[in-house]
Amino acid sequence: MNWQDRLLNVIPGSAHTYSRGSDQFPDNAPQILKRGKNAYVYDPDEKEYLDYGMALRSVILGYANEYVNQAAINAINFGNNLTRPSLIELEAAELFVSIIDSVEMVKFAKNGSNVTTAAVKLARAYTERKLIARCAQHPFFSFDDWFIGSTVMNKGVPEEISNMTKLFNYNDIESLEKLFDEYPNQIACVILEPATGDMEPKDNFLHKVKDLCHKNGALFILDEMITGFRWHLKGAQYYYNVEPDLCTFGKAMANGFSVAALAGKKEFMKLGSILPEGQERVFLLSTTHGAEMSSLAAFMATYKFMEENNVIEHVWEYGKRLIEGFNKISSYYGVSDYIYMTGVPCSPVYYTLDNDKKVSLEFRTLFNQELINKGVLMPWVALSFSHSEKELQKTFDALEHAIKTYKLALEEGIDKYLKSKVIKPVFRRYN
Repeated sequence: MNWQDRLLNVIPGSAHTYSRGSDQFPDNAPQILKRGKNAYVYDPDEKEYLDYGMALRSVILGYANEYVNQAAINAINFGNNLTRPSLIELEAAELFVSIIDSVEMVKFAKNGSNVTTAAVKLARAYTERKLIARCAQHPFFSFDDWFIGSTVMNKGVPEEISNMTKLFNYNDIESLEKLFDEYPNQIACVILEPATGDMEPKDNFLHKVKDLCHKNGALFILDEMITGFRWHLKGAQYYYNVEPDLCTFGKAMANGFSVAALAGKKEFMKLGSILPEGQERVFLLSTTHGAEMSSLAAFMATYKFMEENNVIEHVWEYGKRLIEGFNKISSYYGVSDYIYMTGVPCSPVYYTLDNDKKVSLEFRTLFNQELINKGVLMPWVALSFSHSEKELQKTFDALEHAIKTYKLALEEGIDKYLKSKVIKPVFRRYN
């Protein structure tokens, strides 16, 4: 059955997030998935794949974790969504505030785009300024106009909105200083991830960004959608010892259940409150399902499981061994200059280069094609507690085959080995 035709017929892009689309995977990837368990996913014919996508990094414990699922089921049996705030809504908010040191108030929503946009709105309301400075190297912040308008895929966004978002470079404080000099008293906030890919802050970069923001009357926002509950249980902000004014979380915080958080200092968050009387109101976040009981129960259960089972330590150690093993195989075949793994051990990244040592989507497609032939899905690397010794050895076996084929493609030409359409970047102007 051609699942792809059915998907494209009723869903624009064939999936409800572009990263799951057919243009992001080789032709031999499963077109549709039926279920997941632990570190594996299964197609409708029950063919098994070891998964490193982990639901776009939102699964940190493993698919269908019984402890988390049971907590969510118990919450569903309480009604899941009530007319007034639920008890678990309060308990989840109090837990979140107790976990993240910089946070005094929190507002839950269902996805990351909503909370990053709410953070930007809050900054604009607080500063009474229009412009946003966002990091150019960080791939995604929101589906809303303030971000999409600053990408090459900006059709549908008015130019005047696109012009309100300015870009600076990670670990380049001068590029941000230049923006503040060029637009004095106009920038409401700076938003960036604490780290991403193989980029970590150097020379106190995050602290310098914060100082520069406060010197110029702007808010400092850290987007921890990926780093939160992966770098450290208290977030990457704790790991790098920097406190933002506002921060956003999601993905791994509920092991695949839909919950995200806008959080921060009370000074800023209270603008979205109904107190004090007489204060001009900011319509911050208002979502019918934002405090859905099952998702908040999943968050609380995920946190408890992570705390009791040293999940953070596990993914750091697994990632360290994966990086070492990947690069050992690459070195053995003499292609370590062309394919290698690097980055923070809890969230590794790999690079695929062509004969001219330029980043190549063709070779990335080939590499993924050959891993899939060995039953491994690795569109990116998201680690979970369910990735254990067995999974590591299966991965090394698959890497042995894929990297050996990669070497042959470099020597004999990629056309001889690539049997798929080339995967494409999400952000591109044309299909």
